[in-house]
Amino acid sequence: MPALVPMIDMLTILVVYLLVHAADYEIVPNTKNISVPQSISDSKPHEATTVMVTRDTIYVNGAAVARTEDVAGSVDERIEPLEQALRAEAAKNLVTSAPAEGAADPGREVTVLADKGLPYAMLKKIMASCSAADYRKVSLAVIEKERAYSGPNPV
Repeated sequence: MPALVPMIDMLTILVVYLLVHAADYEIVPNTKNISVPQSISDSKPHEATTVMVTRDTIYVNGAAVARTEDVAGSVDERIEPLEQALRAEAAKNLVTSAPAEGAADPGREVTVLADKGLPYAMLKKIMASCSAADYRKVSLAVIEKERAYSGPNPV
């Protein structure tokens, strides 16, 4: 009977550990009205500013910034409201630790979550706006394609 109490304690610690680490699998917000393209991607998403483009609206971290109709009809190469929202987001998320002396500044990161049917002209405007707002790493969110299992030691 005395050996049962330490075992219960260990199981409790294991359950708490699994509950804490169970939320590490998906960082990109999931939406039903966007059909994300598929790709063979080896890197997993990590925390970054998110630009989501639906049929009607462009969002930055869930806040609406522009309508896609207005952007599609514009002749500008950049989307001014998107650029301003990204600059405001960067001001909120200032990194307190500067890069080491002599090290290159990694820059800010943004993940673009858009429908696979988005016209290239719109995507180009979004990426130009991200670059103008000093976001150096622009990633496109994709769904990983299923691949056939090739065994433990593929040739």
